[in-house]
Amino acid sequence: MAPLNDTQLQQIHDERREQIKAAAIYVFARKGILSAKMSMIAEAAGISNGLLYHYFKSKDELFTMLVQDAMAGTDEAMRSVYALPGTPIEKIKALSSEILDEKGAPYFMLIHQARTSDGVPEQVKQLLEQYPMDNFIDKLLPLFQAGQQAGELMNEDPRELISCYLSVLSGIMVINSNGTDDYQIPKVEMLMRLIARV
Repeated sequence: MAPLNDTQLQQIHDERREQIKAAAIYVFARKGILSAKMSMIAEAAGISNGLLYHYFKSKDELFTMLVQDAMAGTDEAMRSVYALPGTPIEKIKALSSEILDEKGAPYFMLIHQARTSDGVPEQVKQLLEQYPMDNFIDKLLPLFQAGQQAGELMNEDPRELISCYLSVLSGIMVINSNGTDDYQIPKVEMLMRLIARV
């Protein structure tokens, strides 16, 4: 069998790194930084502890990189919602579906863990200062205001309405992250009733 060339080796390296990141997102989202262990991440990724440390030097390094990716992704998702077709409430519904989707939820949960957990690395604290909650509220404000002008959303203070909306989504993700089978995520249509004008 011929030895692998540099391109093939780099591809294997990149794929393994993504495999580790995908496993780590779920572990950190569920356990937080203090309870998560590198051994848990290695097990979830299906690799040895030694191989994991070949890719990431520490739990803090891995957590910080994932939070940075999650923050940038969340910021982009909130910007791109404006390009979606439909009315303001339909766009909010699409964003809610993305947040609660099993692929998207761990990223949002990771941000929640970063904001609320003890033992968060200093670099993550600095990232959180760059992406305060007001930043997300500001990004959604024109959409919610358009929804109010169209008569689709409650005629309340729009910043408070967005804060309530984000708090409900966060609460759902926290309860769901515990992995209990007896909890059912509400349908997005029901969530929309919390902010929709009746």
